[in-house]
Amino acid sequence: MTRKNDSIQPFANPHCLEAGCDEAGRGCLAGPVFAAAVILPPHFSHPLLNDSKQMTEKNRILLRCIIEKQAVTWAVAWVEAEEIDRINILNASILAMHKAITLLSVKPQHLIIDGNRFRPYFDIPHTCYVKGDSRFAAISAASVLAKTHRDAYMEQQSLLYPHYHWHQNKGYPTQAHRAAIAIWGVSPLHRKSFHLLPDATLF
Repeated sequence: MTRKNDSIQPFANPHCLEAGCDEAGRGCLAGPVFAAAVILPPHFSHPLLNDSKQMTEKNRILLRCIIEKQAVTWAVAWVEAEEIDRINILNASILAMHKAITLLSVKPQHLIIDGNRFRPYFDIPHTCYVKGDSRFAAISAASVLAKTHRDAYMEQQSLLYPHYHWHQNKGYPTQAHRAAIAIWGVSPLHRKSFHLLPDATLF
C-alpha cells in the first residue's frame, strides 16, 4: 500500500512559476530514457503524490490522469538507446529533460531538478535536489509522468520483442531479461554501451 508523503512540499520557490523535472529509465538495459517537466497550479495537492518508485502502478496511472488534467502545463520527451550509447546516459537524461522543458506551453521562471547533475537550460535558473521526487510536488509529478509514459512505451515494444519480457521488467536488468539477452542476443532497443551480460562479449 502506498503511504502518503507528509513531507512533500508544494513548491521550492512559491514566488515564481517553477517547473519540476525528472527522468525515468536511467538504469535500464533497453529502451529510451524518458523525462517529464511539469508546472503545477498554486493549490495542487493529492494524498498519493510521491516519488513514483514508492507508488503502486495503479496509483501512478491514476495520478498520471490527474496531473495531465490539472497541471498548468506538462510535457514528456525521450532520448533513444542509440543516442544514449553515443553521448552516455547522464547526458541523455539531461537532454531528455531539456526536450521536455522546450515542449512546455508556458515558459517557467525556475526549474527544480531531481538529482545532483544538470546543465543550464538557456537563461532559466535551476536548482538540483537529491531525492527531489520525494520532496517537491512538481518533481514528484514529473517522476510519475516520466515513469508511466515510459512503462507504456516498453509494454508496446514488448509486443514486438516478446522474448525480453519488457511488459514485466520495462527494460530493467532483471534475471529474466539478462537470460533472454543470453539466448536471443540484443534487440535494436538495447543500449550497447551498457554491461548487458556479466563477463560476456556480445558484439
